[in-house]
Amino acid sequence: MEARELHLAFSAPDRAVVLAFFAAAKEADVEIIYEPQLFPQYHETYFAAFVRDPDGHSIEAVCHEPQT
Repeated sequence: MEARELHLAFSAPDRAVVLAFFAAAKEADVEIIYEPQLFPQYHETYFAAFVRDPDGHSIEAVCHEPQT
């Protein structure tokens, strides 16, 4: 059986947590897929960052709340 990439999303309570996740990922020198930004194609307050872990999986931190 062929190994497949997993996508794991963590729900963040606010955008500051998404930014902290991204900062920690950069510090760990992992591959950046998408820097923190709005993804209006999902919905108007979908704020997320995506990185790839050392095993090749996509890891996302996402906040669904509007900016405070």
